[in-house]
Amino acid sequence: MEIAQALFHARGYDAVGIAELTHALDIVPPSLYAAYGSKLALFERTLQRYAEQNALPLEQLLASDAHPVDVLTNVLVEAARQYTQDVARRGCMVTEAMRADDPQAAAAAAALAEPGIAAIRTYVRKFLSPSKAERVADYMLLTLRGISSYACLGTSQAKLVNCAKVAAHALDGEFPAR
Repeated sequence: MEIAQALFHARGYDAVGIAELTHALDIVPPSLYAAYGSKLALFERTLQRYAEQNALPLEQLLASDAHPVDVLTNVLVEAARQYTQDVARRGCMVTEAMRADDPQAAAAAAALAEPGIAAIRTYVRKFLSPSKAERVADYMLLTLRGISSYACLGTSQAKLVNCAKVAAHALDGEFPAR
């Protein structure tokens, strides 16, 4: 699982073929199909493994009693740190997999992303009116996706952390004063 996850994380579902997977796993294609059923099923298992072991700890981050701007700033900064901690596996595997050309692979990633998206939306709704909450939650999700994309491009952790802090300044005017 670790080998397949590393390949999918580094290159994406579409770029990793059966021949590359079986070579890396040191098995023949029939063995891959016997063990996992399909490339998609293996991919889904690696996404689940990533979500269990490496996903941003949103529940913990959003549980803070700090001011919402500070909490959301911390979410962005932690994303920047986490998405750059491993040079070979940059960005959020789930976020990047949502861009897969294969609709089933993209849908599998989107389904895994949904609880995190819902957590951010729910958190923001506790503090803002519905229309304002939707706008701020969308901003957070867009910014997290941008952080992941730039991590994949090789942007340094220090630069992404600084960018996350700058992006968080936009939240200052959205929430009630401290």
